[in-house]
Amino acid sequence: MDDAAVALVAVRDAALSVDEVLAAVRHPVCGGVSLFVGVVRDHDHGDAVTGLEYSAHPSAEATMREVCDEVLASSEAVRIAAVHRTGTLEVGDLAVVVAAAAPHRGQAFDACRAVIDTLKARTPIWKHQQLGDGSAEWVGMP
Repeated sequence: MDDAAVALVAVRDAALSVDEVLAAVRHPVCGGVSLFVGVVRDHDHGDAVTGLEYSAHPSAEATMREVCDEVLASSEAVRIAAVHRTGTLEVGDLAVVVAAAAPHRGQAFDACRAVIDTLKARTPIWKHQQLGDGSAEWVGMP
């Protein structure tokens, strides 16, 4: 499609908006919009989590854009958006929001899953979790 686009990519140290991401991917030819929202949970691998902090390499946003461009080029999505949070987050806060819009739901689901799975694998963003026993651990470090 000629007007296919990565509509929004950002790494932010501020609260994320699901509405902003959904609005970014809306398009009149798209009957399917798939959304993934990553939320800080209160546990990880059996350990209680009380909060966390995300740190990002300066190249993180550029890497996210590359991933979104690749998925857009290799899928039937028409619009893709991805926003990731950095800084200190509490249980229940939004950590990442990804959306993909396509003519049909299956195409949107496939593109959305490809974006979030590839972002998690390639984007240099690291999580420092505060655990319930007072200890802390890094997650996603190379």
